[in-house]
Amino acid sequence: MQITTKRALGSGIVFDDKGDIVTNAHVVGSATQFQVTYADSTTPHAATLVGSYAPDDLAVIRVQHPGRVHPATFARSSTLQVGQIVLALGNPLGLSSSVTQGIVSAVGRTVSEPQGGDSPGATIPQAIQTSAAINPGNSGGALVDLDGQVVGIPTLAATDPELNGSAAPGIGFAIPSDVVTDIAGQLVKDGRVTDSHRAALGVELTTVSDASGSPVGAGVLSVIPRGPAARAGIRPGDVIISIAGSTVTGAQQVATVLAQQKVGATVPVVLATADGKRRTVSVTLGELPGS
Repeated sequence: MQITTKRALGSGIVFDDKGDIVTNAHVVGSATQFQVTYADSTTPHAATLVGSYAPDDLAVIRVQHPGRVHPATFARSSTLQVGQIVLALGNPLGLSSSVTQGIVSAVGRTVSEPQGGDSPGATIPQAIQTSAAINPGNSGGALVDLDGQVVGIPTLAATDPELNGSAAPGIGFAIPSDVVTDIAGQLVKDGRVTDSHRAALGVELTTVSDASGSPVGAGVLSVIPRGPAARAGIRPGDVIISIAGSTVTGAQQVATVLAQQKVGATVPVVLATADGKRRTVSVTLGELPGS
């Protein structure tokens, strides 16, 4: 189905028979009112925001008078196999009910969405990489297997920096259905996410660069009192240069590394201090707050 706001156009999936529609958070942006057009109709229906969770780029809206709707069937994305044929359904470039075909190229990727427009950006763990073409307007739609079951939500097409950020053909990413059903289920039940399942340090960060302008680490701007970083002795002014053995050169990389860690895990964090020294602390990771 097609979702339209004053500033954007995207796709969505019928989540339940009450008129709840799951889509991307970057599709809804800051909007709270929407027009939804079903795939088998040209009549728009008014919808309102149920809840949004930017870290996983997911949102739920609710059609006010849905009529008779047919919820999608969600498969377990954990059973996906590389090479499996998948179809991407949505409204790319506003062309309703468009379908592209490809394969599952990889599973378990960690990918980052850039900031822009109403989107604060997001880091997606366990993403599905597919060769099915994903274009603007596909966001929030369905990636389905040959049984017609939803295995993911297309959310991002890879870009090639050598081609001025143009889309890289045959490389797209989808949020796995296991994450979709968990987060959307929480949004429907409580209107917010109560359990993110995502690791967190409990800090506010900024990218730090050297004299030549090259990024060299993630500077700590503030520390949540009694949070994981605070308990480990991390202080404002410290610069994170490594987490769990992975080199960090900026704030976005911290999010990428943490997306691959488990809540409660204890990991080494290497810091550069204001006096130019290095020290290593052990941090027991907390949980990223819900919405």
